[in-house]
Amino acid sequence: MNIKKVKEEIRHTVQAYLTRDKLGDYAIPVVRQRPILLIGPPGIGKTAIMSQVARECGIALVSYTITHHTRQSAIGLPFIEKRSYKGNEVSITKYTMSEIVASIYDKIEASDIDEGILFIDEINCVSETLAPTMLQFLQGKTFGNHKIPEGWVIVAAGNPPEYNQSVREFDIVTLDRVKKINVDVDYPVWKEYAYEVGIHGAIISYLDIKKENFYDIETTVDGKEIVTARGWEDLSRLMTVYEKLDYPVDESVILQYIQSRRIAKDFANYLDLYKKYQTDYNVDAVLAGRISEAGVDRIKEASFDEKLSVINLLISKLTSVFSDAYAKDMYVHDLFDVLKELKVVLAKAPKTGSETAHILNDKILQIEDDLALNAERGLYEDVQIQSRKRVTMALEGYRQSLIKNDMLEPDKAFEYIRGSFAEDTAERKKLIERGMANLENAFTFLETAFGESQEMVIFITELNANKYCARFIRDNGSAKYDRYNQALLFNQKKEELLRDIDEVSDLADLL
Repeated sequence: MNIKKVKEEIRHTVQAYLTRDKLGDYAIPVVRQRPILLIGPPGIGKTAIMSQVARECGIALVSYTITHHTRQSAIGLPFIEKRSYKGNEVSITKYTMSEIVASIYDKIEASDIDEGILFIDEINCVSETLAPTMLQFLQGKTFGNHKIPEGWVIVAAGNPPEYNQSVREFDIVTLDRVKKINVDVDYPVWKEYAYEVGIHGAIISYLDIKKENFYDIETTVDGKEIVTARGWEDLSRLMTVYEKLDYPVDESVILQYIQSRRIAKDFANYLDLYKKYQTDYNVDAVLAGRISEAGVDRIKEASFDEKLSVINLLISKLTSVFSDAYAKDMYVHDLFDVLKELKVVLAKAPKTGSETAHILNDKILQIEDDLALNAERGLYEDVQIQSRKRVTMALEGYRQSLIKNDMLEPDKAFEYIRGSFAEDTAERKKLIERGMANLENAFTFLETAFGESQEMVIFITELNANKYCARFIRDNGSAKYDRYNQALLFNQKKEELLRDIDEVSDLADLL
């Protein structure tokens, strides 16, 4: 099962476990709520989907890598307690609360959410002394003397033995008490995620051409070679910052993340080509509407890999503009909601302006508290967190400017704020207009070069797969996209119909 389907299955399981009957009890009794056990190769996103599921279900998340724990931290420290049985006093061993169980109660207290997911990673790679505790945890949902609170769904993850020599096989008794899901490597599914989190365009373009290099773990005479989704994502983040700092990304840097000399060398060579295509085809100029005849003639005669690279360059540039527009749009809407509230409060403030600065400061603190709480709950995506941080920065900028320019009288203050906000809305409009123009110019370039060919199909398919592109087009429209997308859908339906006809004919022949 690929990671996208795994995420959906976990979400469905969590929602089923937390569904209550008419009496307020869990529809599936806690004792029958099997822990979910994910088994799959390292670095394919098992950990990443946990926060997404928790956020989508509106519940909390506590995450641990169990190999970082000792038996004592997992089950608690022993202490002696006196008990009396039939008049005889005896000493028995008890345990302090497990650090892991205590973290759940800490999360409940901090987030004010009673239900959640307890995620334990690398559960089958624990030490010999901790192994029995993990079996007890999966079978009885306890650490030491302390049960996992009701309403908390257990999800554990581990690697198959071929990827880790420290792996311990679970016995039949344990496997019969868990909901086991095998997770497979799937590049097309990861690619959707890659677009969403902004993986470097060169990496997506390279892996489109060399899908076999997306994931590779093998033992060679030189040791282990490790290439994972996590490695590509971490390399992407480094590449993005290195480019801003004008630092080179060569084979030696790539090899630090893509730990296969063959693949690192291959990607380094491709990265040089990718940069060359960006210069040769002047992609920025193309999106700005300056389409050269030489560029069109060259791409017509180019190899398929080169054509695919240029299409990916266009998609990468469009994604950057569309994601900026999306972030600006969210910020403007968030700020607008805050300013509506401020207008009401300022209208009631003393005309002397003595409270204006305090009102702004209180609003900043209120937003920061809300942000901290919802970040603790895991209910905000990164773009939402960034938007609210930008709102607080804007309010602080207003406050300082009003004090500096002696404009604290409420009416004057709000008029100044209104003017500043108008600049933000104008910038938002420019970003959207730029995005629409860039998209139109990209279509013009591809139409001139290819017409209604497979290259246009690839471009439309990439737009549909990319969350930022699809959302921008949905919100702002594109006549050319609509035309080509309808043709693509028509061709897909036609192919499906022809396949159905073939299947019916084959069945008729058999009969």
